[in-house]
Amino acid sequence: MAERILIIEDDSVISEVQKDFLTASGYEVEVAADGKSGLAKALEEPFHLVLLDLMLPGVDGYEICRAIRAEKDIPILMVTARSEELDKIRGLGLGADDYIVKPFGVGELVARVRAHLARYERLTAGARESGLPSREQIRAGRLRIDSVSRQVYVGDKETPMTAKEFDLLVFLAKHPGRVFRKEELFEKIWGFDALGEPATLTVHISRLREKIERDPSKPRHIETIWGIGYRFHP
Repeated sequence: MAERILIIEDDSVISEVQKDFLTASGYEVEVAADGKSGLAKALEEPFHLVLLDLMLPGVDGYEICRAIRAEKDIPILMVTARSEELDKIRGLGLGADDYIVKPFGVGELVARVRAHLARYERLTAGARESGLPSREQIRAGRLRIDSVSRQVYVGDKETPMTAKEFDLLVFLAKHPGRVFRKEELFEKIWGFDALGEPATLTVHISRLREKIERDPSKPRHIETIWGIGYRFHP
């Protein structure tokens, strides 16, 4: 299956050139023309790499980079007309993997994309082949969680997860039968900064149930303990 790349770029001429050359190089490419739709795509759909313009309408590239990095560990390549060192440092400090300054050659762009995808594949393959013991595989009925490769399967079908969804599922599944208060889950998965945003946990639990339960309205794995929190049943 072709690797999927998301281009977030408001200049249609630039994005079409990027898309044409990357598609010709064998990648599956999608384009978002503004920050809001680009961020939604990046968080909700599975991509292997994001090409991210900095100056975007709606939400700027810095905020998008921060939000993606909080959820996913895929490569992020920032693309911008700015060349000041401070901008580069700020972008890389937010979690970007590389920085390409306009104008650039399409050959350089494709080479950078290919290099980062290859590096990411080596890192993830190394984790899968690291020989960690079988306890890194968690099984619960039709559900199988590989905490090394960060993959989740329901039956024989892989189910895409955001980084926080995966972390929450693994944490619960590694403590079957134990009831966790909502505050505990916030602390473990999001840190203290997330306290005060209870809807965040509720939404993530709902999404997990939609992905792993036969009937999300009658969950078998993730049980709500009313007034307290949640418990995982294997």
